[in-house]
Amino acid sequence: MVILKVKRGDEHLFLYEACITTEATSIIGDITAIYNGRLKIYRVCMEIEELSEHGPMIPNEMMGLTDEQIVELKLEDIWAEKCVPSGGFLFNKDPMGRRNGRQPNEKMQEVLMNAVKDAKELVDKKLVLASKPLTLKIVSEALNILRGAVTIVYPMKLPPNDIIRMEFSNTEDLSGTQASKEVIEPSKAQLWFAGRQVLPDKKLSDYMGTNDKTKVVVKLNSIGEGPPGREPVLTEDIRRRMMADAYRRQEELKVSERNIY
Repeated sequence: MVILKVKRGDEHLFLYEACITTEATSIIGDITAIYNGRLKIYRVCMEIEELSEHGPMIPNEMMGLTDEQIVELKLEDIWAEKCVPSGGFLFNKDPMGRRNGRQPNEKMQEVLMNAVKDAKELVDKKLVLASKPLTLKIVSEALNILRGAVTIVYPMKLPPNDIIRMEFSNTEDLSGTQASKEVIEPSKAQLWFAGRQVLPDKKLSDYMGTNDKTKVVVKLNSIGEGPPGREPVLTEDIRRRMMADAYRRQEELKVSERNIY
């Protein structure tokens, strides 16, 4: 199996394992799904951290309003009494005005935060250094860990407008957010190797030869972004070592010359 080291820009993201004779369209689809899946996991983790601190989201029409404005407009959070965390709650006001302030108890907070930690570890970029490939199954497992923890703490589910619930049901609306700029639409995904676009109707072997025991760098981007920068011939680490070796040899020559004279 060939190991693809997937990058987005200059950032190493994950390893993907494939057979050299696999059609590129399948690989591009998988890599894009894994990439977008990782983004979803980190978005959900960020929201679960907020959930752990400040409870479920309030209705959209109440967000950002002061308590006085909510009373004046006669707005009501009909989900507050329906979405009470297991074991009760403490009040911890959300300074952003997005969540109802009903913080789960310490034990339930631990359930949520342990899930966040476990999910992040499953898709961490450090897996590249550990030579562990990432798969769609692992991404799905990470999401299930998060979903399970939220279900334990909120067995009656979260409000319909809560971002976490929407992410789990794939109904999230990312329009107008920074996150929307990071997601790659599957139909627009492109894969590049050695400065060449890997075309969907080709096979990996058309670009990388028939050696099925190799590791190469590929870059993922979207139509319209143009070709990504090519990988440097020398990595920064190798370049530094070569400079250090050259300096050491230069110093040794100086010492030799002094000894001669």
